[in-house]
Amino acid sequence: MKIDVHNHGVPETVLDFFASRPEFGIEITADHHMSGGAEGEYTLEPAFYDADAKVANLEEHGLDGAVVSIDPPFFYYEADPDAGAELAEVLNVGLREMAARRPDRLWWMATVPLQDPARAAEVLAEQKQLGCVGVEIGTSTGAARLDEPQFEPFWAAAAELRLPVMLHPAYQHPHPGYSRFALQNVIGNMLETTIAIERLIMAGLLDRHPELTLVIVHSGGYVAYQQGRLRHARQVRSSAFDAASPNDPKNYFGRVRFDCLTHDRKALAFLIDQVGPDNMVLGTDLPCDMATPDPWASLVDAAGGEVAARIAGDNVVELYGLETRAPTAA
Repeated sequence: MKIDVHNHGVPETVLDFFASRPEFGIEITADHHMSGGAEGEYTLEPAFYDADAKVANLEEHGLDGAVVSIDPPFFYYEADPDAGAELAEVLNVGLREMAARRPDRLWWMATVPLQDPARAAEVLAEQKQLGCVGVEIGTSTGAARLDEPQFEPFWAAAAELRLPVMLHPAYQHPHPGYSRFALQNVIGNMLETTIAIERLIMAGLLDRHPELTLVIVHSGGYVAYQQGRLRHARQVRSSAFDAASPNDPKNYFGRVRFDCLTHDRKALAFLIDQVGPDNMVLGTDLPCDMATPDPWASLVDAAGGEVAARIAGDNVVELYGLETRAPTAA
């Protein structure tokens, strides 16, 4: 099977939730359309919430299945912890039910109220019992970075549960250069991922939790390209680092997995060469507009059929512990 690990879903039930919770600042203005909140304007297309539409969307792009995660505008880490936990419950139930409708094609990642790390740990344990195969979190909460001490309960739980943690860029800090040309997405997403993973590696997270595996999307930001600069800085500017900071971030590739979303053949070939095909998984960003249009053909073009099949199949199955079966028609 060719399985997408960077594939977003938003359950339809979130519309009723937001309609009844004015503190989130979202108005349901038309059929499946939300106004306000983190995204501003957001239309919930069927491929986000309907299992059959999701599978049809995958098939249109040459894929068989997906590990579905919440679209980041719905993290709402800025919300009150109780409200955030209620929203996470609505989202988790919705993804779980969608995956249950097509168990031969769909699996799901949990979302957690990361603004309360202890509660996030509890929610994660509950969702593992209910069938999630991983968890998605933002690259920060806006107020705090993931390497800060308050997040230790969450990291400890993810490690103990052996659930892969996918980092998705969110809460980009304002930069005047982002004001035009969609650069908050084009550059900002990549930068947030780079900041998050390099801080986590250098803060010793993966040394403290050897069972932990992280997945970084959009080809991992700029990490593969500039990890040598971080290694050099560790050597020549050691006073800026912790005493226990590792010497070479590349040693953690494998504990850190990269999706293959580059939008460029040569960039993808470089990524495969730099991080190794065994440390990569298929990721598309479907069904969002920034998804790669022809993910399977692009991967085959850059990697060759045998390596592409490993990245999209065996690597995903191994990482998430998936039970796969022959896909069936809707």
